[in-house]
Amino acid sequence: MSRSRYSSLVPALAILGAVTFLGLGTAWAKHSLFPLVGAQGTTAVRVGFSALLLLVVWRPWRWPLTRRDAGGIAAYGTALGAMNLCFYLSLQTIPFGIAVAIEFSGPLAVALLSSRRPLDFIWVALAVLGLGLLLPLGHDASALDPRGVLFALTAAVCWATYILFGKRLGHLHTGHSVSLGLAAAALVTVPVGVAHAGSALLTPGVLLIGLGVAALSSAIPISLEMVALKRLPQQAFGIMISVEPAVAALLALVLLGEELSPTQWLAIGMIVTASMGSAFMAQRRKVRSPVMALQG
Repeated sequence: MSRSRYSSLVPALAILGAVTFLGLGTAWAKHSLFPLVGAQGTTAVRVGFSALLLLVVWRPWRWPLTRRDAGGIAAYGTALGAMNLCFYLSLQTIPFGIAVAIEFSGPLAVALLSSRRPLDFIWVALAVLGLGLLLPLGHDASALDPRGVLFALTAAVCWATYILFGKRLGHLHTGHSVSLGLAAAALVTVPVGVAHAGSALLTPGVLLIGLGVAALSSAIPISLEMVALKRLPQQAFGIMISVEPAVAALLALVLLGEELSPTQWLAIGMIVTASMGSAFMAQRRKVRSPVMALQG
């Protein structure tokens, strides 16, 4: 009986661990790498090392790859690279938790647009209201930097695009598509980082921190998410992973000292609730997807 109870806790603990490690890696990157190589350089070392780690772990050359799948992976990886770059650029001027909440509107939009259930309009309204409270509109225009918000919204669009491309690769092994996808993402982000930070990327401190950030924010979360995906229905996975904006906001408060207003916490809560509700309603739509959360 105790073993059964423990087994039931494994996927929940795996998702909580994945979200926490992702947040820790991103907070570490913002605190330690941004001052040294900027957002562009941080993205380059994070995505570059993540790609190397997953290529070593999965050795994707073991599987055959058609020309069509290669094109799909290139598109998937490009969207992934652009998503990471825009997300880190947004962190330069807006709080981590808010950036994640805005970025979450991308996958939430994909989920809601694929539904035709009247009840889903409630989640749409809740998400829109939450975003409306976060975005610098009207008399609150000075609350958040518009440029940072624009980068976060662009990251949301890229995340939605990445999900759509990822679904087309559902017939491939997850390790195959994710490792090659990250390699393609590195081809997008590394040149941008090199152009911005130059030789600073090769200093021992940057390389060491970059490797640690890559492990915390990619290798470990992806492994934990795979543990959870094997033990949970997709809708349950979606509901649990929806806590990511709230966890990010808490970690940013503790580690970075980024305090949010009550209105901003309320907005994040609305987006988390909308995401959970959407995932819950999706339980009748059995759609398989190996797409991982590789943001941040």
